[in-house]
Amino acid sequence: MQLRGSGLGPGLLIAAAIVVADQVTKIWAEHALTLFAPVEVTSFFNLSLVYNPGAAFSFLAGAGDWGRWLLTGIAVVIGLLIIGWLARLPRRAWWSVTALGLVLGGAVGNLIDRVRYGAVVDFLDFHWAGYHWPAFNVADMAIVVGAITLIVATFIEGDHSHSEDKH
Repeated sequence: MQLRGSGLGPGLLIAAAIVVADQVTKIWAEHALTLFAPVEVTSFFNLSLVYNPGAAFSFLAGAGDWGRWLLTGIAVVIGLLIIGWLARLPRRAWWSVTALGLVLGGAVGNLIDRVRYGAVVDFLDFHWAGYHWPAFNVADMAIVVGAITLIVATFIEGDHSHSEDKH
């Protein structure tokens, strides 16, 4: 496997930028906000500090310590798989490289919280007519945007699973 010209470098740079943005905003939220005390920003958006011990939509939130370590293990495996994928992608597949960098950065950002606190720091709270979307963070946004971008990339870029010299 040749790393020169691969998507690994750019993908890791994108991931690192997401991790920094995620962790900086979470540190800000922990210092500026009070747990379970929403601050109204608009009629449909609050800043509200919560700690989510589960995954998306609080999946496995009540599982205790085994759920924490299961989710940690899953994040590590997914992160390693994405790194391997980035190393095999050509740099010219920039939609896929960007998407995978976003997902990796988001996964690592939430992994840091899970190891540090046993839960993920969430603070963005959107609501409408009394219904609240589950609180989320920058890492969650990166994962969602990355996943959507990866779907788009499959249509735009086609199959870049092979290096250019094999075409």
